[in-house]
Amino acid sequence: MSSFNGLWVPPQAHFLYYLYFFINMCYTNTNIVIYSPLSLFGVRVVKEKTCCFTGHRDIPSGAYQRIFSKTEEMVEKLIKEGYLYFGAGGALGFDTIAAFTVLKLKEKYPDVRLILVLPCLSQTRGWSSHDVEIYNDIKSRADKVVYTSEEYTRGCMHKRNRHLVDNSSACIAYLTDSKGGTAYTVDYAKKHGLIVYNIADYI
Repeated sequence: MSSFNGLWVPPQAHFLYYLYFFINMCYTNTNIVIYSPLSLFGVRVVKEKTCCFTGHRDIPSGAYQRIFSKTEEMVEKLIKEGYLYFGAGGALGFDTIAAFTVLKLKEKYPDVRLILVLPCLSQTRGWSSHDVEIYNDIKSRADKVVYTSEEYTRGCMHKRNRHLVDNSSACIAYLTDSKGGTAYTVDYAKKHGLIVYNIADYI
C-alpha cells in the first residue's frame, strides 16, 4: 500500500498524488486521504470562500422539493457573496440534496466547486443499489474527493464532520432535532465561528 506523509494513497494515484502534493493544491490537514486522482487539479480550497453542509439523513415525505429549493437559494446567495467551494459529506438525505444543488448551480456558475469529504471507503455499506448508484454519480461529478479515514471506525463520521467545519467559514444545515450528528456538527460550527444557515428555519 502506498503512502506519503502518513496519507494513504491508492496505487493508481501514486504518481498524480506526488505531483499534486508538490504544487500544493490539497487541504492542509495531514489526516486527509486523497482518493480521486482525476479531480485533484484546479482546486485550491480557501477557507474564507468555503461553505460546508450538514443535515439529517431522513427527509420528511413531501419536503424534498422545498428543502432543495431553499438550499439552492441559500447556496446561490453565498456564491454571489464570493463563496466558490462547497463541501458535502456524501451521506444520504440532506448531503445528497446539497450535492445535487451545487452540481446544478455549477451550470450557471462554472467557477463553483463541489468537494466531497467522505468518512471512509466503505461509506455505502448496507445501502440500496439505487442509493449507491446516486452516490457514485455524485462522486464522479465532484471536483475533488477526499476521505478522512480509510476504514470505518466509531468516530469516523464525527472526524469527517469536523474536517468539513474546520475548512469552512459558513455552514448550510438542515437541522430539526437537538440531538444527533447534525446537532453536534452545527454546535461545533457555531463554537468555531462559522456563519450557520439552518434551512429548516426557512421552510
